[in-house]
Amino acid sequence: MTQDDNSKQEANPACRFYVEIDKIAKAVFTEVSGLQIETEVTTYAEGGNNGFARRLPGRTTVSNLTLKRGVTSTHELLRWYLDIVSGKIDRRQVSVIQYSLRGEPIARWNFSDAYPVKWVGPQLTADSSVIAIETLELAHEGIALGT
Repeated sequence: MTQDDNSKQEANPACRFYVEIDKIAKAVFTEVSGLQIETEVTTYAEGGNNGFARRLPGRTTVSNLTLKRGVTSTHELLRWYLDIVSGKIDRRQVSVIQYSLRGEPIARWNFSDAYPVKWVGPQLTADSSVIAIETLELAHEGIALGT
């Protein structure tokens, strides 16, 4: 194995990432979850074959993407969601880019036709000094690997 082959197989930190959303200039998030694809499995028992049942792939589904970040004064994520609530469907392209320790992009997941389906505001507590966090959950039409 060459030095380049070793660097491609290194585990990379989960803390180095950026989220790009169409029409939102600054979208720095502290957490991303929902990078998940799942395929249902259908069991099919063949007649005359009692030794096992075939397991066939069925419908594939994708999870909603959940984004968390500190609350900003622009409220652009809440405004996007309120547009959806009022019937103005505004689908956007969303990308999550993971970076190596050297700051090089190593993975990019693109989510097509995403739109908000849930917004959660910050938990406000008078005796707390933690950052106020808002959460946005996005439905989308699929995940593709980007370059």
